[in-house]
This record gives sequence, C-alpha cells and structure tokens, in this order.
Amino acid sequence: MAATTNTPPQVDKEQIFGMAGMEMEFRVEMFNKYKECELNLGETKCIDDCVSKYWQVTNMIGQLLCNGKPSM
Repeated sequence: MAATTNTPPQVDKEQIFGMAGMEMEFRVEMFNKYKECELNLGETKCIDDCVSKYWQVTNMIGQLLCNGKPSM
C-alpha cells in the first residue's frame, strides 16, 4: 500500500503575491465605492474583522513560502 503525503504542490511565489495584490486592489476599490459619509457600527466591525482575517492569512502564506509549513 503506497503512503500518501500531505505536502502542498509547488507554488509560484510571484503568482501568489500577484493574486494577493489583485485581491487587495479589489478590496480597496470596493471600499472606495461606498457612498456613505460614515460607517455604522456593524459595518465598522465587519471591516475590522475582514482586515484582521486578511492579515492572518497573509502572514500564514508568508510563513509557508519561507518555511514550507505554517506555524499554528
């Protein structure tokens, strides 16, 4: 019986950073299209949560690219 490994396939660092950059541009564009003067409390919390998750994932991707494995 052949052993299976859970190693991720090789990824192109430039492609990953390019995709992350495009995602950030999309988020900024969507945020800038918002027409209201002020955000309400729920909208502010949503943005804070999304930004926090974005940076957590970005950090994990950076660790994967540098070390080959995530730190949990």
